[in-house]
Amino acid sequence: MSAPLTLPSGVLARMVASDPGRPRLTWYDDGPGPTAGERIELSARVLANWVSKAANLLQDDAAAGPGTTVGLDLPAHWRSLYWALATWSVGATVVVSSVGDGSDGDGSDGDGSEVLGADVLVTDSPAAAAGHGGDAVLVSLPALARSHPEAGEAPGAVDEARELATHGDLFSPMSDPEPGDVALVAGGVDTAYGSVVVPEDGWGPSPRVALAGGLERVLRAALAAWSADGSIVLVRGDRTDLADRFASEGVSVDARENA
Repeated sequence: MSAPLTLPSGVLARMVASDPGRPRLTWYDDGPGPTAGERIELSARVLANWVSKAANLLQDDAAAGPGTTVGLDLPAHWRSLYWALATWSVGATVVVSSVGDGSDGDGSDGDGSEVLGADVLVTDSPAAAAGHGGDAVLVSLPALARSHPEAGEAPGAVDEARELATHGDLFSPMSDPEPGDVALVAGGVDTAYGSVVVPEDGWGPSPRVALAGGLERVLRAALAAWSADGSIVLVRGDRTDLADRFASEGVSVDARENA
């Protein structure tokens, strides 16, 4: 049985069915660091492939499913999005921090302990991965990474860049979430599966939405855009001269934080 459109997995399935080759996620990194200057574009088919591999890793290696919490100790990034969708595909709960990242939570998760204390931790920090008591996945943010350069500092963690490709391109969940199950925890506030996909009526059909900001806000906005058969352009950095880029990308809605 296919997932309802109101669930994140159903949103992804509909995008693949409606137009698998259309870009659904475009990433620009204008910030400092090893990924500066990157532009990544994922069609619905390619995004679903990343999601399937990550979901298979979560289900097969970490026995993740409904009731499991998956902490995303990552910035708002294209990799964060497929890990969130993978978590929702297995029916587990995404946990993010809304402290100091400009997202919409109330900040009650003051020290980020809820993220780091999740059953499964997905992080780009070798120290966090090494210190986690349960299953941990160490993520390399650069697009062409083949292994994490500091994976040796977290020997118990899965090196995503090295191991994700070994997992299957198709995913079948062992069990599905109920609408009342918790899909997202941010700043100590729970959002149920039946409430996490909220379309933005003012965006119109098939919007091309520019996003930047905290991970919670980006996840919610991405689901809203995708549920309207749209796509997102996610940017990182402090550049303000983005009008030409957004015009060339066909952006119809600028939903960046503080834009």
